[in-house]
Amino acid sequence: MNESNVYSAEINKFSSLAEQWWDPNGKFRPLHLLNPIRLEFIKQNSPPAGAAILDVGCGGGLLTESLARENASSVTGLDASEASLRVANLHLYESELEIDYVHSTVEDYAERESGQFDIITCMELLEHVPEPASTIRACSKLMKPGGSLYFSTLNRTLKSWLLGIVGAEYILDLLPRGTHQYSHFIRPCEFNRWCRSCGITVKTLTGLHYNPLSQSFHQGPGVDVNYIAHCVRS
Repeated sequence: MNESNVYSAEINKFSSLAEQWWDPNGKFRPLHLLNPIRLEFIKQNSPPAGAAILDVGCGGGLLTESLARENASSVTGLDASEASLRVANLHLYESELEIDYVHSTVEDYAERESGQFDIITCMELLEHVPEPASTIRACSKLMKPGGSLYFSTLNRTLKSWLLGIVGAEYILDLLPRGTHQYSHFIRPCEFNRWCRSCGITVKTLTGLHYNPLSQSFHQGPGVDVNYIAHCVRS
């Protein structure tokens, strides 16, 4: 596997936590809370039924399994962490879903499976790779013309540092300390530029907001911390 666009420390970090992927009260609890919001956003913009779907950076398969329950024609999960994929494959014995999990970087996979997918999701991955533009470009290559692509990531603002790192990792203990590096956060203008450079149009971009009182997420205006985007390939 070509690891040119992978931080080994990031892979090791998520691999060490792999056994907790399906614990709703464990280290990945925020992703369990986000999962239904992300799924609803996808369904609003491009119904998964009958679609060939790829989940890039699938981890233990939280979103991957949710998409597989929406009557997709096929679902593939892609990740660079073997430990996370072992957990994802083991969980299929419980869920009894049909998902093809592949150990690969998205760049390598794009060389083999160009133009194969109607819907591609890439959630909370861009801020964990050395070259986010390379990830976006590879996703674009994997899409069918007219396909839909979904990204979520964090904006690089003072508010995102205060809420996404200080608040989430050090005060509320929502995430393990060191999960995020502020310098890796991505401004929407940067994200838009990388998308345009490979023929992707950003159709919808909206915020993902956490309410510490209700301990829940919702989508809505304001992208100064977390945001999610629906893009299409012309």
